[in-house]
Amino acid sequence: MAILVYAEHDNTSVKKATLSTVAAAKQMGDDVHVLVAGSDNEAATNAAAQIEGVSRVLRADNAAYAHQMAENISLLVADIAANYSHIVAPATTTGKNFMPRVAALLDVSMLSDVTAVIDAQTFERPIYAGNATATVKTTEDKVVVTVRTTSFDAVAATGGSAEVETLDNVQDAGKASFVSEEMAKSDRPELTSAEVVVSGGRALASGENFTKYIEPLADKLGAAIGASRAAVDAGFVPNDMQVGQTGKIVAPQLYIAAGISGAIQHLAGMKDSKVIVAINNDPEAPIASVADYFLEADLFEALPELTSKI
Repeated sequence: MAILVYAEHDNTSVKKATLSTVAAAKQMGDDVHVLVAGSDNEAATNAAAQIEGVSRVLRADNAAYAHQMAENISLLVADIAANYSHIVAPATTTGKNFMPRVAALLDVSMLSDVTAVIDAQTFERPIYAGNATATVKTTEDKVVVTVRTTSFDAVAATGGSAEVETLDNVQDAGKASFVSEEMAKSDRPELTSAEVVVSGGRALASGENFTKYIEPLADKLGAAIGASRAAVDAGFVPNDMQVGQTGKIVAPQLYIAAGISGAIQHLAGMKDSKVIVAINNDPEAPIASVADYFLEADLFEALPELTSKI
């Protein structure tokens, strides 16, 4: 049977998380279908049809799916699940919201935050805040999985020519309605998909210091800005910048951590980064154990000097 991937999109384009999820799905089987549920989503559907390795795209275009509310999306996915052996979604806010509902509707267990695919029934996932990895095997006939997208290299966004099928079954639970949303606007890359991330910790002491020391370096590198939970809890920066187990999971090519000691919860969110650079005046800081480069220095001196030399 085929494998169904739920596409993360904004109705006009497909997000990188979808490309990584397709990569994971291809390790589970050869026949991969992608579901694009939204409203006025023709552009996103066409983009999904070009993804490498996708054989079919299912388009569900209705106002009920405009904001991808879990109440409606879960009913739609469960309704078409009979044709699929696996249902796979990225472990994003959206995926984490509706996939447990899908598992409940299908009366099967769910595997969350998968970081590796051993075979079609066997997976690896982190436990204990990422300090250990569990290998789990399911015996369910229907496998419901969310994948940690940072653990899989994205497939090509172009080169495919999938067949597009339009779904006409509208699933509206009528239990919730969309009220409003506030979108964070930034000229910088999105934190979870950025190639370079510069993060600051509690040692920066204030939000003004994030502006003074972190932002200039991030701007020169074309980087996204992250923060530790301590910095967020202290009110230095908004919580959508938090990196860690209870924040966002990132795996950029370069991760620069300034003034971050490296609590296990933070390490769980960034330790898959390709190159980790830590700047800290404490050589015994836990982050030293995962850093590729560790600069023992005062960040208030090191950051301006680093920025000036780039």
